[in-house]
Amino acid sequence: MPTTETGTRLSMGPDTFGRQGFGAMRLRDGTADGTDRDPVAVVHAALDAGVTMVDTADAYQNEELVGRAIRGRRDEVLLASKFGLVWRDELAGGFDVRADPAYVRQASEASLRRLGVDVIDLYYLHHRSDDVPIEKTVEAMAELVSQGKVRALGLSNVTADDLRRAHAVHPIAALQEQWSLVQRDIEQELLPTVAELGVVVVAHSPNGHGLLHQPPSTADAQVASGLRAALGEIASSHNTTSGQVALAWVHHRQQAHGCRSSRSPGPPASATYVPTSPRPT
Repeated sequence: MPTTETGTRLSMGPDTFGRQGFGAMRLRDGTADGTDRDPVAVVHAALDAGVTMVDTADAYQNEELVGRAIRGRRDEVLLASKFGLVWRDELAGGFDVRADPAYVRQASEASLRRLGVDVIDLYYLHHRSDDVPIEKTVEAMAELVSQGKVRALGLSNVTADDLRRAHAVHPIAALQEQWSLVQRDIEQELLPTVAELGVVVVAHSPNGHGLLHQPPSTADAQVASGLRAALGEIASSHNTTSGQVALAWVHHRQQAHGCRSSRSPGPPASATYVPTSPRPT
């Protein structure tokens, strides 16, 4: 595994995540029209290109596929997964949040089984809970570290206060939030806290879920047309793609926040990994 371990804990320095990461949210076995590439081959191509982190979640409903894709190459992968989102069958896109200690244990065992591994390198709470104090959730997650089932803890969809409170219970290695030209909320309060605590930012959807580099649709044409045109012009002048320019922008922003950044290609849900360090005082 491309990491430095201390006991069962995982030491996540700036180099741990590499220069690229693979977000697996859209990874599927295939579609009815057969247009998707072999998902296992896609993951292997990412690993062959030097990607080390593969990031999934139980809510993505593809952990078995991810486990199959990394089988035989486990020692090359920093494997991340998430728990806490429970889909509502009766409502498309609706979900509940489960972050109680009993569910932490239940979800982690299920993910380990589906992934076919003995340990998950980075285990996130996928979304903050309005009902369970985050300290209780992180205490239960920390037990997984002590038991050797998880090496490091992460959070996603939380507030700066949540992050501080969680970090006081157990070191939080990574924070996953959306960060792109069309979504910059993370820069307001979270990034200063992240830099102060020395947490790694996993910036998901750096291409705005494809909005910044895919052909415009009726719904987004007016919102993104100006940005898309500007990205296209810059990309053309540098013989690159709009998606790559959008990724480069996220990494450029790290300079304003005391961060050291790395990049991620892959499917629309790919993530950009931004290891941060405290700002000079």
